[in-house]
Amino acid sequence: MRESPDAVFVYIPLMKELGMSWTEIKHTPRIELDGILKAYSTYTTIHAFDGYTADDIGKLSKDKPELRGQYSKSINLKMRMEERAGQREQAKSFKDLGIK
Repeated sequence: MRESPDAVFVYIPLMKELGMSWTEIKHTPRIELDGILKAYSTYTTIHAFDGYTADDIGKLSKDKPELRGQYSKSINLKMRMEERAGQREQAKSFKDLGIK
């Protein structure tokens, strides 16, 4: 287990970031652990830029251009999750609105 990818990518994040004990991890099915980690990853992506406005990101991206792409990914993921949760209406096309 010294160089096991499971230790690096599953157990340590569950214990460190989510506060799960070794006993809880061992008693939880692998598919649930994978789901928990995916949900945590989604959560951190969505909230990575909390407190920043689009203007702030524009200023910061002058030094680090990759921030603009990361911010866009975060905003798009947040919008998709809000739509799935029913907190935001899905964007309608002109065709759906009856506009030609």
